Amino acid sequence: MDVIRTAIGLMSGTSMDGIDVALIRTDGRGFIERGPFMGVPYDADFRGRLKRALEIACLLRDRSQRPAELRDIELELTLRHATAVTAFLERFGLSAAGVDVLGFHGQTVLHRPDEALTIQIGDGQELAKRTGISVVYDMRANDMVHGGQGAPLVPAYHAALAGKFQQQGQAVCFVNIGGISNLTFIGTDGRISAFDSGPGNTLIDQWVEMQTGRTYDPGGEIGGRGKVVAGLAERYLQSQFFRGNIRRSLDRGDFAPLRPEEASLEDGARTLAHVAAASIIKSAGFLPETPAIYIVCGGGRLNATVMAEFSAMAGGLGSRVLSAEEAGFDGDAIEAEAWAYLAVRSLHGLPLTFPGTTGVAAPVSGGVIVEA
Repeated sequence: MDVIRTAIGLMSGTSMDGIDVALIRTDGRGFIERGPFMGVPYDADFRGRLKRALEIACLLRDRSQRPAELRDIELELTLRHATAVTAFLERFGLSAAGVDVLGFHGQTVLHRPDEALTIQIGDGQELAKRTGISVVYDMRANDMVHGGQGAPLVPAYHAALAGKFQQQGQAVCFVNIGGISNLTFIGTDGRISAFDSGPGNTLIDQWVEMQTGRTYDPGGEIGGRGKVVAGLAERYLQSQFFRGNIRRSLDRGDFAPLRPEEASLEDGARTLAHVAAASIIKSAGFLPETPAIYIVCGGGRLNATVMAEFSAMAGGLGSRVLSAEEAGFDGDAIEAEAWAYLAVRSLHGLPLTFPGTTGVAAPVSGGVIVEA
């Protein structure tokens, strides 16, 4: 039997809105005991710095390259994560000595699976030094070395959470609506399929920020006042990404933002909410069977307009849509919990990715381990 470890997961996703911190106890297999969660938002200045990191990374051709400005941003990102860990421990009355490992996602600044190139900034050595806790980081790279897409990595955790639904003989699909949306399907036979499904919050966030200076559409309220502009929606939904049966992982730059003159604020937000929902349905068409239940995680589940669109579309195909909370989970915490779970699997040499999730040739482990 594998040792049960206490792990903290740290996630800074494609929406670049902050750090999610979550604690679990797990053996990296079927035992999962979920602990506290905390979100640490980024200020506007640092979000601007991360956007600058994306621009710098576009010019890179080697994942180890760190031009001086990017190196500075990476250090600041790492220090913010160290501060977040300290604040988390203090808030919940925990000690660093009681935590076995940090699962450190870092910030993805470039992801080009067709070129076997992925870059996550974040210095695991520095984080271990600052926190006094061992760190597992850089978890995508080994998958790509072995022919995988490097994403998604969360499916191993989704599969561990899906047990109660499988016991009821139901095929379940976890939908994470983050900046990019992705699906994890667990069939009635336990088979796992997972892939990115299309744009999630990123296009909506970009549109609202461009028009109003706000960083997102709270609750989908802006989109709820608009109408779908069919021609604009179809422009996204006719993308080559949705054709053919070869799924690939996405970068936040793969779908261009709307131009300011193309729609009103409300109609643009509604159209992009429709695109986010329809993208999931189109991509789910590549699954082995229609899910009985969709469980929606990530920030997109809080956008009522996206959820209404998705529920209507899925319902028309005979599927139920539940928020993570309705299914008994914490939708804000799942991705950070997953990184904690993956860190423990890495320590035990267990696979992080599988042929059905990233297209890797055979199940592989991954991650760079730094001892405190």
